[in-house]
Amino acid sequence: MPNIYWAIKNKIRPVVLLSLTLKGVSIILSQAKNASSTFQVSFHFRNQVIKEEMWHGKSKSRKQYWHEAPSRSSKEHVHDSRNAIPDSFSSVDQVVASLRESGLESSNLILGIDFTKSNEWTGRHSFGRRSLHAIGTTQNPYEQAISIIGRTLSPFDEDNLIPCFGFGDATTRDQSVFSFFADQRPCRGFEEVLSRYRYIVPHLNLSGPTSFAPVIHAAISIVESSWQYHVLVIIADGQVNVTNGPDGRLSPQEEATIDAIVTASHYPLSIVMVGVGDGPWDAMKHFDDCIPQRAFDNFQFVNFTSIMTSQMHMSKKEAAFALAALMEIPAQYRATQSLYSPEKHRRDRIGAPNILPPPSAVIELDNAANAPRATAITGKSTDDSASTEMSCPICLTNPKDMAFQCGHLTCRECGSTLATCPICRAQITLRIKLYS
Repeated sequence: MPNIYWAIKNKIRPVVLLSLTLKGVSIILSQAKNASSTFQVSFHFRNQVIKEEMWHGKSKSRKQYWHEAPSRSSKEHVHDSRNAIPDSFSSVDQVVASLRESGLESSNLILGIDFTKSNEWTGRHSFGRRSLHAIGTTQNPYEQAISIIGRTLSPFDEDNLIPCFGFGDATTRDQSVFSFFADQRPCRGFEEVLSRYRYIVPHLNLSGPTSFAPVIHAAISIVESSWQYHVLVIIADGQVNVTNGPDGRLSPQEEATIDAIVTASHYPLSIVMVGVGDGPWDAMKHFDDCIPQRAFDNFQFVNFTSIMTSQMHMSKKEAAFALAALMEIPAQYRATQSLYSPEKHRRDRIGAPNILPPPSAVIELDNAANAPRATAITGKSTDDSASTEMSCPICLTNPKDMAFQCGHLTCRECGSTLATCPICRAQITLRIKLYS
């Protein structure tokens, strides 16, 4: 059924049902001719539309959620008024220092990874036609983004425990998430995040459709338990599945995601969505700028690909990405300090999370890997498990026999070809051969 704007475009004249003027503000309720269940209410002041909402029977419309995005100049003005961090940084360390100066005291991180089928082809232009989850001697876009975010936010994470969730694979689709560990324990630092990611990826069946609602609700459940400020970083290759049509209705995934973002704004939780791959990203920009009815602006979208393909030195690219992802965090952190007590939201919240264990193939590997530890109790050798811990994190085969100045280890074969550390992304200036 057509919305008001579609009706005007097609010369279907809207019918004004009600018009009131109160203290200079005109309120007009209208209805599209031949679209009896599509209504629009608009507020006018001095012949200017200051607010519009539209609804249609049982299904919500994009117009009900999204307003016109502010111009670039007005958005920059908003950033300036919040003392946004300037963009003249050459390293991630400088961004970290500026975040501290801007008022960020502490932050707990939650990570969500997109495992939908589209990852297999959305790297055609930006990742040499490879899957964005391809595991090799160089980091894929997901690993790059995780590493940079980790180095930037780790100084603010007091316990260094990072809950990690996957979504969009064949077991979760758009209904749930899986934890990186069967007992739902968090990863201990970003080294374990990266190693666990590389461990899980080969055993997943990518699927879809794409919805961010399940991972947002999983993050809310974590925040509920402590009411401490958290940052949910969602790394994904594409936007939420959309429905295109003249009626402007939202897809189920869009509606669920928008509702989850609005719900999350009543919690001390910021959401940073990092877009990897070729896109498109139109809906993500709407999520960033145009969702009303939130307690605070809690969603930030960052186009990782456009930053990392720019003509800059790698350290400047990493700093630019860290800045773009986190520049609104200090203001959002301050905004969460005035939120209501958690008891009300525990009673009112809907959409409780559905958190699954990792796929069965991963659990079977975990059980097999843990078997040598059980034999150690009876006095048997633990050489196998020890050798696994000393394997190169890149090839997972050769022993770690080369160290870098940052303290991380690889094998000589892999380490001799690297320009940056695969764990912390520091520029390699020193290689030390190790001998057993």
